[in-house]
Amino acid sequence: MMLVIILLLLILIILMYNYYVHYTKNGQLINLIPGQLGYPIIGNTLHFLGSREEQWKKIVTLTNQYVIFKVWIFFIPFVSITDPDDVEKILSNTNHVEKSIVYDIAKPWLGTSLGISKGDKWHSRRKILTPPFHYNILQQFTEILIEQSKNMTKCLKNTEGTVVKDLISFVSEYTLNIICETAMGTSLQDLNAFQQQYRKAVHRMTELMVYRFFRPWLHFDWIFSLTSKGREQKKILKILHRFTEHIIAERRLYHERTNGQYLKEFDNLSAQRDDNETIGTRRKRLAMLDLLIAASREGLMTDIDIREEVDAFVFAGYDTVAIAVSFILAQLAEHKDIQDRARNEVDSAIQGNEEQFTFKLLQQLPYLERCIKEALRLYSSAPLISRICGEDVKLQSYLVPAGTTINMIIYAIHRNSNFWPNPEVFNPDRFLPEKIRNRHPYSYISFSAGPRNCIGQRFAMLEMKAMIASVIHNFYLEPIDYLKDVRLQADITLCPTQPLRIRFIPIHKINVRI
Repeated sequence: MMLVIILLLLILIILMYNYYVHYTKNGQLINLIPGQLGYPIIGNTLHFLGSREEQWKKIVTLTNQYVIFKVWIFFIPFVSITDPDDVEKILSNTNHVEKSIVYDIAKPWLGTSLGISKGDKWHSRRKILTPPFHYNILQQFTEILIEQSKNMTKCLKNTEGTVVKDLISFVSEYTLNIICETAMGTSLQDLNAFQQQYRKAVHRMTELMVYRFFRPWLHFDWIFSLTSKGREQKKILKILHRFTEHIIAERRLYHERTNGQYLKEFDNLSAQRDDNETIGTRRKRLAMLDLLIAASREGLMTDIDIREEVDAFVFAGYDTVAIAVSFILAQLAEHKDIQDRARNEVDSAIQGNEEQFTFKLLQQLPYLERCIKEALRLYSSAPLISRICGEDVKLQSYLVPAGTTINMIIYAIHRNSNFWPNPEVFNPDRFLPEKIRNRHPYSYISFSAGPRNCIGQRFAMLEMKAMIASVIHNFYLEPIDYLKDVRLQADITLCPTQPLRIRFIPIHKINVRI
């Protein structure tokens, strides 16, 4: 009898809370916004419990149907927007810089690093982390980008046959090497067994995060910890954190042995650097980790803070760039005329530079850069950005109350025909200077926008240019899987449901006019 009473009380409490959420002022404002009709209490939760492909189709269907729409996941409302005017109101306003609960599932791995932190901590971290993306530091990183791009091209040349059967997986090996070497100063290529273990752990961790994201009841840490996947995540986190802590300890010891003299280079970023200078057998390359260690020596960061930021940069710069490069190559493969034009630009530049890729050369490839931007318009690595309203904001003709989660659906924003005529057509000339000049600044947000834009966007663009330039200089690309037939799925990044395949034909084997 007591159990029945408790159950009835619990049901009554839930019903009362449901009434409170939906029929007080904020709930009524949210419910004025259009969207698919949900169920009592659970809202639209069941609509998003299919396969990841079905989840993605549901999101695309809603963005095609509405300019603004709301979804209730139990008692939490999510408002999604696709109009650049609305996007500008959110991203340009410092009252809306706080990341939403969507990102909380990353906290076990990334803590409250730059991408997740808020308030004073975010401002402080942003200030500390800006120097690694200074012009001169990017020049030092370029050496790593070019080296890994050459390694990727060499691997393609040595591979039997001309078809890469899983392009994203193939490219990600090199983007992970790049981000680990630039963020931590350590190449995974030199770590053998650790390399495979760390790579698998990063990949599996992102899978677990996606699984958890679409199951709101697993957002509670104590519930997730009781599941088999929660226990698996705990093991994965040990691998990830142990690896990063090991690298940090080694790097600290290195700077202690050299009395921190090379950390002073961050104090004078405009100073010229001798590229031939070495320390023993190691080139004097500064990584982001070195900057964080320098900050910790001044009492600005703890070891946990350092680990969070290093892990965050690996997470943000590994899979996203691999997916972007893969979709860019796929677009070039499908458009022979555009591919040839990009190749001619690269070939002309490198012929006038003693057959060497350099930082300066990569900056002087405007057509290739337009190809990259246009491919990112169609297939931005991050399908959405999510923020919390810091104050009431009027979007379209609806008032969205403070504290509401706002999702900006990049995939739909970039296909808005009011700003992008024939939006499904791949046309790099959309990004000619005269075309950009009069276009809405928030109609293209592949690297976000406003005060909380992507801190690493210049680095990412340089990395993509290095990898793609190296490939098209050495290979002719042909499509196997056409993008119109590729099915996508909901993920942290924009992912195809099946491996993406491309045929790479060495240039010397075909009659291509260069």
